[in-house]
Amino acid sequence: MKVLIIDIGGTNVKVASTDNRVPLKIPSGPEMTAKEMVEQVLIATHGWKYDRVSIGYPGPVVNHKPLAEPHNLAPGWVDFPYQKALGKPIRFMNDAAMQALGGYQGGRMLFLGTGTGLGSAMIFDGIVISLELAHLPYKHGRTYEEYIGAAGLERRGKKRWHKSVLDIASRLRAALVCDYVLLGGGNAKLMKEFPGGIILGANSDAIDGGFKLWDQPANPGSKTPVTKKKSR
Repeated sequence: MKVLIIDIGGTNVKVASTDNRVPLKIPSGPEMTAKEMVEQVLIATHGWKYDRVSIGYPGPVVNHKPLAEPHNLAPGWVDFPYQKALGKPIRFMNDAAMQALGGYQGGRMLFLGTGTGLGSAMIFDGIVISLELAHLPYKHGRTYEEYIGAAGLERRGKKRWHKSVLDIASRLRAALVCDYVLLGGGNAKLMKEFPGGIILGANSDAIDGGFKLWDQPANPGSKTPVTKKKSR
């Protein structure tokens, strides 16, 4: 079985496959629609061989379908006919959950993805749980995402952003009773210090999660354990 992985982000759409592990990047942004994304993916992957498609989606997903429009892209994603357009069986997963799945090292893990926005997910003793923490209030009338998403990094500078990432990761780890926090997303590479309980994810986590998605049960509610990733 060969899988095409599409990881949809607010800055880039990353595309990889079983035979093409190094992802291609397609610029996205607030003007990109689902139709445009699929058209550009098909052009970029012309000649690739795959049987199934995994899609990491920047929003809530239920029964392998987007539940709400993404915050950092154009409208029209919820009702788009993805399977017809791509011509292959498709599985959707929240993009943060897909990265979490790829980087999971066992136990109770919180994933925070610091990219254009803030993605979040938890794997609790092998059960993948998508979270929506980005728009919860944090400080001074602003949300978690407004502090440690890309806009917060630009507004507050790297030093203050770094401090907020560690504070938020520590608070949420304690609140959700997790063993450790996995930091991912495009800006995680800016982190230089990692206290105990916080680790840096790999660039390949989302791609690995896209492959593992087809090892999960078709029914998202089924509690089949996730295989942990070997320690780096």
